[in-house]
Amino acid sequence: MSARPHHPPSSPPPAPGRLRGSLGAGSIVFMVVAAAAPLTVVAGTVPLGLAAGNGAAFPMTFVLCAAVLLLFAVGFCAMSRHVPEAGAFYAYVARGLGAAPGLGSAFLALVTYTAVQAAVYGYLGATVDALVQHYGGPSLPWYLYAAAALLVAGVLGYRHIELSGRVLGALLVAEVAIVLVFDAVVAVTGGLGPGRSTALFVPSQFLSGSLGIAIMFAIASFIGFEATAVFRDEARDPERTVPRATYLALVLIGAFYTLSAWAVVSAWGDADAVARASTDPGTMIVTTITAVLGPVGGDLAQILLVTSLFAALLSFHNVLARYLFALGNAGTMPAALGRSHARHASPHAASLAQSCTALALIVVFAVTGMDPVTQVFAWMAGTATLGVLALMALTCAAVLVFFRRTRADTRIWHTVAAPVLGLAGLIACLGLTVANFPTLIGGSAALAGVIGGVLVVAFVAGMVFTRVGAAHSGTSRPPVTGTTRPAGTDLQEDLR
Repeated sequence: MSARPHHPPSSPPPAPGRLRGSLGAGSIVFMVVAAAAPLTVVAGTVPLGLAAGNGAAFPMTFVLCAAVLLLFAVGFCAMSRHVPEAGAFYAYVARGLGAAPGLGSAFLALVTYTAVQAAVYGYLGATVDALVQHYGGPSLPWYLYAAAALLVAGVLGYRHIELSGRVLGALLVAEVAIVLVFDAVVAVTGGLGPGRSTALFVPSQFLSGSLGIAIMFAIASFIGFEATAVFRDEARDPERTVPRATYLALVLIGAFYTLSAWAVVSAWGDADAVARASTDPGTMIVTTITAVLGPVGGDLAQILLVTSLFAALLSFHNVLARYLFALGNAGTMPAALGRSHARHASPHAASLAQSCTALALIVVFAVTGMDPVTQVFAWMAGTATLGVLALMALTCAAVLVFFRRTRADTRIWHTVAAPVLGLAGLIACLGLTVANFPTLIGGSAALAGVIGGVLVVAFVAGMVFTRVGAAHSGTSRPPVTGTTRPAGTDLQEDLR
């Protein structure tokens, strides 16, 4: 990342409703891979997938989910050159399916990413508290640590995006490095058990246990990769950078998860790894790294787990701020949210608003006495998983309709075959997630219904908002035709 965090004095300030930057594909990949929180997935999701999913074959589930998401990405990237706005999912849905579903998707995306960020705040607060106590420090309420992290993320989010990119890059390299060292040692030595695992290559083992729960956990681990389009305005060459970053992020995340999950299984052996994951999933990865790399490795893993969570937190803060910024420019949120900072070229007002929303949620969680892991993290992560799958399915459908209507791109694989296959895969994953949703959030069918209802209400509210806005303005615009417009055109017409 060679771009400087500040622009030279001679550089003209951006227009009030525009962002500016020179992020390359590598910088955007850092953003979205950090949002996926690789070390956190290895520490949290892998043990759960081993214990409640399809056992020692769970690593192959990451390959399956990555394949489905790559199919989704083909249509997503093909349409990206026809969507010059940085609105991500809702911009695509508005262009393909019309104004009402577009704004419904915008509201759904806000709830979804707010939920995943809230989940990270809970897990981060609990993890920092455990780390402090591990080194002899006092036991403090988790929400104090969460509030401190919010302050740091707010300051970074207020500044130019390239500063966040540098921070995320450093944190991401550190967390990935220790896991790759662990993976390499296991691959060379065979681990502590009977040898390298081959369970992921055995179809009968892959299909054993609960494949639906395994897919649910695995697909949740990829949340964040799709945010590449959110940084379009700050990309150096968006028509090339966004697709490259999307494919690269998916391949890197999928390969890293598969390799690392296989290494965790191989470190103990198939049966012992599943037994350990079932007995104590919370500390399994630290115990495993300590056993393979020694106490120093275990201590580093504990510290880097905290930085991994903060990196995810910062990344989702930036994503949410840009969603609010785009909606402010589209006229569906207060116009002040669509203003960029004169010097930092950042969505500073949207960033501050997002920080206030996160603080309000932390206060609610603290006042109600919710457990940061079993309630805040589990419930909010479950909400985000369901929401992002629904958003991707809507986006896939929008891609199909857009190219069918406009004929802007006639490549069969990019505009029909891959999107159809991706949509089928996403609908299957969505169905499995809905069926197993109570398990993901702790077993309560009633709570699952409430959370699902919140997501539905958010989507419907956006659609109703569109209708009310059109009636109030006295206009009746037809659905978006999908014609390509110059970069810099906002979504105001699409969302009315």
